[in-house]
Amino acid sequence: MHAQETTFSKLVQGEKQFQVPLYQRTYSWQRDELQQLWDDVLELVEDQLEGRPPTAHFLGSVVLAPGRITAGGMQRWLVVDGQQRLTTLMLAFTALRDGHRARGADKKAARIHDLLLVNSYRDGDDHYRLLPTQADRDAFTACVESSPKAGGPGNVGGAYRFFLGALAAGEESGGEAWTDAVETVLSGLLSIVEITAAEGDNVYRIFESINNTGVGLSQSDLLRNYLFMCLPSRGESVYRNLWLPMQEQLGPENLELLVWLDLVVGGNSRAKQSEVYRDQKKRLEPLSGNETALQVEIDTLAQRAGRLKRILEPDLEGDLELREVLDRLTRWGGQTHYPLALHLLDLVDAGQATAHEAALALAYAESYMVRRLFAGLSTTGSNRVFMELPRELEKELGKDGSPAEAVRRFLSRNKTGARAWPGDEAVREAIRTRPFYKFGRSNQRSQVLRRLEESYRSSEPVDYVKAKLTVEHVLPQSPAQQWFELLAEEAEDGQSSDELHALLVHTLGNLTLSADNARLSNHPFRRKQEILDSSALRMNQGIAAQERWGRTEILARADELAARAVQLWPGPIEGMVHADDEWVGWKELRAALLAMPAGTWTTYGDVAALIGTHAVAVGSHLASKPGLHGVHRVLTADGRVSEGFHWAAGDQSVDPQTLLEAEGVPFDDSRRARRSHRLTSADLATLLGKEVAGDILPTHDLDEEQQAAAARFEAQLRDNQTPETVKGVGDALRFWEQQGGYRAYGKASETSCFPTLDVGNALESRKLWPLAIYPVTGTVETVFEHLKRRPPFDDEPLRRELMARLNKIDGIDLAEAKLDLRPSFPVEVFAARSDEICAVLEWFVHTVALAEARRPMPDDDGSATV
Repeated sequence: MHAQETTFSKLVQGEKQFQVPLYQRTYSWQRDELQQLWDDVLELVEDQLEGRPPTAHFLGSVVLAPGRITAGGMQRWLVVDGQQRLTTLMLAFTALRDGHRARGADKKAARIHDLLLVNSYRDGDDHYRLLPTQADRDAFTACVESSPKAGGPGNVGGAYRFFLGALAAGEESGGEAWTDAVETVLSGLLSIVEITAAEGDNVYRIFESINNTGVGLSQSDLLRNYLFMCLPSRGESVYRNLWLPMQEQLGPENLELLVWLDLVVGGNSRAKQSEVYRDQKKRLEPLSGNETALQVEIDTLAQRAGRLKRILEPDLEGDLELREVLDRLTRWGGQTHYPLALHLLDLVDAGQATAHEAALALAYAESYMVRRLFAGLSTTGSNRVFMELPRELEKELGKDGSPAEAVRRFLSRNKTGARAWPGDEAVREAIRTRPFYKFGRSNQRSQVLRRLEESYRSSEPVDYVKAKLTVEHVLPQSPAQQWFELLAEEAEDGQSSDELHALLVHTLGNLTLSADNARLSNHPFRRKQEILDSSALRMNQGIAAQERWGRTEILARADELAARAVQLWPGPIEGMVHADDEWVGWKELRAALLAMPAGTWTTYGDVAALIGTHAVAVGSHLASKPGLHGVHRVLTADGRVSEGFHWAAGDQSVDPQTLLEAEGVPFDDSRRARRSHRLTSADLATLLGKEVAGDILPTHDLDEEQQAAAARFEAQLRDNQTPETVKGVGDALRFWEQQGGYRAYGKASETSCFPTLDVGNALESRKLWPLAIYPVTGTVETVFEHLKRRPPFDDEPLRRELMARLNKIDGIDLAEAKLDLRPSFPVEVFAARSDEICAVLEWFVHTVALAEARRPMPDDDGSATV
């Protein structure tokens, strides 16, 4: 075998083709892997634009085996390993090409197409420089050929849409120079090790050995080994007195976290946790012959270990004010604030700052994150902001010596778009209009409501841990008819009560905390008043004091909470923030249109609910903006092209229905799109990578809480469905249990049921469930959104087979375009087709069992045995 370092453009240049063998799995990269690659690309792009010397980023290896040479002299290579990287880069260049085309840069587009994507003078399969497995081939070639089905469902289409959206967002702020820098990075600054097998090598054995490796040393293990190799005379005492206590104090995972934070706090704002050993070794190599200096470094690390422990466990912090803000940030979750917190504790322990100053600085950091959540801004880029803070803080401290004001200045300074710190007016408007419940993590939403409740300073403090409070919608998510009648009284001209409900239901003004979600359910307001009035929470008592609960009351409460919010979470320095010229909602609208798979449609109301505005405003905006990708996919609530629809100046004039039909959306004789292909606002949020609140899947131990949930599910099913449906659902669930599964239940007011399997072993266990049954709304969701992240259904062909088997059942019509989402069918199907559903469930269980039997089992030494 021969190995050499190369780049993507050099790898694919010339007349050649890379073919993925049939024994390879299908393309499997999803948003997390794509985002990680994109973050690395953006770092290199920033270097390019700021004129820093170019440094290549190691992407990984590609193992190739020579295939036959065609009659015309084209070399075919089998991709033994690395197809995920190769396919991803091909799709990134396909999106880049299409971006060039959209803005009229035809020469740049043609260069990418001809030199990187296709063999221009070849036909058929030989035309493509990459030929994926047959399961992925149609989706991939649709993207390369720019067919109407480009960017459809599945991982290939999802990756193409991811890069379309990422490139569009970056070009908005960076212009053509930014896009050119992206092309430079993708083609020439992502380092790939090309490993070429020799003629006669057993290609499958190479593949098998590559994919069955043992467990390697961690980054902190490598660093420890290097350090103590450099301490021949002091190693034993340093290990016993410093390293071992630190290791025992933090544990392996947090020790690795500390080693990374040590780099960041030391000024390396680009340090990656995956490359800690390399960066630390590079930093420490000049000291390798000086045991005293290395001991000082380890001593400093050990001191920081104690500070990190105070961040991880705030109860260990001695100062009350500092402890409280650390505790709030811990409940917020994530590691974003760690670099700043560790640096501030360094300053406090060194006597260079007071605990009060550190607490105030961290309060500004908390405000930055909370205000961005209010505004619906992405968390992308926040980690980088906080990684830059320690280095920038040293510069800022020279101005007035206050760490808090230094942090506030840095976060305030010219941070627009991806780094914006919303001001007071932006927060007030967002609280009134944005669907707060749909974004962020559930613990973050609860934390915001908890802090608002605590601001009332009740004489009887609430024990939030024991109370088991969850977020409750006062206006229900699935309201009874009398709620809609109330909303109809306040609907504006041209606005239905459904649309008004969608605009209000998830806003902060309609949300509260309660331990009585099941009792509150979707009852009329009078019944909710009685329950909320007995609550110890001041927020709930205020809601209960209202005579009614509609648009007026929700907006009034939103304004009251907004006034508290801007006081609790102080904002940027006035005059330093340069607000974007455009409302953030319109940017989110464009991102949603780019994220929609070919073969789907949505409504003006769904888009409006996603971004927090009126459906009429969405229609006006779409009509006024030329060149918007996917505008033809937005239809009226009944699935028709709007009578007022027209292409903006310079756009194509083809009938939108014709375009949608070419993409795979069926229409009936009344020109209405099939509803199974519609994307709701929740679907759109999922496609944008936003966590959408929903049921929590509990364990199968039927404790008291689960027994109560089971009883609620059965009662709701009996109360809302026919006896035939109740019997069919019961028969299917009992059959599931006979196959070795169990029933798990959600915690929302409408108690859903998940037929669940426990898979794996004590070392690695996971849960799989094919369906979610909702007894009140009468829907059954097929949870492809969850399955795509869980073996074996992370293999796309298996998800397609599950969909095909369900679609053979009369009454089920799941759209292929929703393969990555949660398409639903009526629960009534169980009434007459329970046996057919059981057959699908049996196939599901057998498929999982077969996949588990084929998985490598870990040996005692951690390596894999096949």
